[in-house]
Amino acid sequence: MGGGGGGKPQNIFKLDRGIDPPEAFNWRLCFAVFSFGIMGAARGVDEGLISGTLAKSDFRMKLRLDEMGDAELADVKGNISAMVQIGSVGGAALAFILCDRIGRLWATRQLCVLWILGIVIFLTNNGRLGQVYAGRFIAGLGIGQTVVVAPVYLSEIAPKSIRGLCTCTFSGSVYLGIMLAYFASWGSQLHIKEGTSNQWVVPTSMHIMFAGIIFLLSFLNRESPRYLVKRGKVDQAQANLSKIRGLGQDSEYVRKELAEIEEQLAEEEQATLDQGWRGYLKEMFLMPNNFYRLYLGLGSQLLGQWSGAQSITIYAPDFFALLGTEGDNEKLFATAIFGVVKFVAAIICALFLIDIIGRKRSLSIGIILQMMSMMYIAIFLSIVPPTDPDAPKQQFTQGHKRASTGAIVMIYFSGFGWAMGWNSIQYLLNSEIYPLRIRAISSSMVMCFHFANQYGNSRAVTNMLLTPDDGGLGPAGTFWFFTVVTAVGGLWAWFFIPETAGRSLEGMDELFQLRWWRIGRYGEKDAKVRDEGRDERNAEIANEKRLACVES
Repeated sequence: MGGGGGGKPQNIFKLDRGIDPPEAFNWRLCFAVFSFGIMGAARGVDEGLISGTLAKSDFRMKLRLDEMGDAELADVKGNISAMVQIGSVGGAALAFILCDRIGRLWATRQLCVLWILGIVIFLTNNGRLGQVYAGRFIAGLGIGQTVVVAPVYLSEIAPKSIRGLCTCTFSGSVYLGIMLAYFASWGSQLHIKEGTSNQWVVPTSMHIMFAGIIFLLSFLNRESPRYLVKRGKVDQAQANLSKIRGLGQDSEYVRKELAEIEEQLAEEEQATLDQGWRGYLKEMFLMPNNFYRLYLGLGSQLLGQWSGAQSITIYAPDFFALLGTEGDNEKLFATAIFGVVKFVAAIICALFLIDIIGRKRSLSIGIILQMMSMMYIAIFLSIVPPTDPDAPKQQFTQGHKRASTGAIVMIYFSGFGWAMGWNSIQYLLNSEIYPLRIRAISSSMVMCFHFANQYGNSRAVTNMLLTPDDGGLGPAGTFWFFTVVTAVGGLWAWFFIPETAGRSLEGMDELFQLRWWRIGRYGEKDAKVRDEGRDERNAEIANEKRLACVES
């Protein structure tokens, strides 16, 4: 599965930046990447906090969760966890309209307002389950927009040589949010009095902190030049691009990049002239190369979400309990370390893999790690099924305990593989492969599908873990399911996903000129041949013009 990688591993600090000038790597770019990259924490904080919130005695008492039977409790926990995903489907759809109507910056500000409003409603529920659902749904409307707004903005302002690194700050921030949320839950368990509302209210307030910071930072950044070109504000686009690149407006690099943006947009508009919404739909679904890109976006979301890693993130304490971790503090500590592992993996991936060994090779290695980890856990649970979820280690022999430790380590390895593979690629591909005219709507549609699958997955897992007698697959069956899906995803990725590292956003079209069954394996090679041919033609034209000038 290593075909189509980005070349030999290199030192990130000595990486050849190609034609990107050193001025392009400046503090304005770093500040913009930080400001929009930390939006990933929106999802991470929610995924990291909700399992701890559901375990807090005050929260459970207010909502009478302890009075419910196993099946009813599984349904309610699944609904509470998944309500943000339901709202995020609407949020991702809303992001398309707002991104293209009011711009990337104002879209950021309004999503922060929705996010804060939803969390305030959730925090003030006072035992009303309906209000819990409503608050998390409204928060989801805001959180769901982050996965469209931030990656699109980051991919549009980043120099092509480090676009993967810049966009991966978003996926890395998902794990920053998860890690901080896990430690907040663990800290509240240790230092806040048991049975008080502060045990879950204080950690949940992290949502408001992050939303407030992102809201304020949006006023210190510049609008995406590509969005401004699309709105016909070319002069403002040139000024913004000049500031972001740290170069003068008349510099050759700025003028060339702006010309490429205008040229691609003109070609896209000419292809669907005066067709309105029909033009968008025609461009997305009736042009084979664009439809293939949508297929990649939707396929990566489907296979990534059902590979199981996201479920482990949301229900981490429950999974650690299945594998033999006893006590609330111990489970939360193991969960917190899991957050650290995923965060470190995301940093390693962003700095040393995505732009260096390539997207496809990084994805392949991550999938293999994840699949082997899931298989080990599935085998362990098949041999040593937990008969008592509240005390899973009671029946363990010494051999079982050692195998249990191995299974817990495999949870960490699965997190590393997920961070290195599907989690980074699902955002990166979705932000960089679409043409400018349909980038927002295509990204939005794919992220709607992302959250629909995440909802289905988080909603289903609590029931999948039930015993077969209760209508579930059981813990072992659940992990065998994850193993098979991960293996299928690895084969699919090798066959269909082309390498995109090192290409400009406007140069992505060259990857999708072959027949669909050849793009994943030969698209990168074919694109390089096309690039070389175009460069030779441009050189010949330049020489002819130079000779004409000499003769005249």
